[in-house]
Amino acid sequence: MEIEHPRCCGLDVHQKTVVACVRLAGARGKVVTETRTFQTMTDQILALGDWLREGEVTHVAMESTGVYWKPIYNVLEQDFELLLVNPAHMKPVLARPGNVPGRKTDV
Repeated sequence: MEIEHPRCCGLDVHQKTVVACVRLAGARGKVVTETRTFQTMTDQILALGDWLREGEVTHVAMESTGVYWKPIYNVLEQDFELLLVNPAHMKPVLARPGNVPGRKTDV
């Protein structure tokens, strides 16, 4: 499988926290994954942006649940290619038996 976005991040946005999972493809296809949790106050969202820039992340995806994604989108849109995805389009793929073993986790 070809890696389309070698330096990307997925965000799980909640009312009070944002969980960010960064995946960085290194030499020989080795992937490094790091997860951090940030608060949703402006200074913390700015810190999230700083962390993503340090990792040279190019693409950031987040689900469009509720209105909680809007301030994060507004802060990050200048520096990253943001992908706002509809969770309804993802759930049928993830919910099929056999696709994801065990229980679902937000990360």
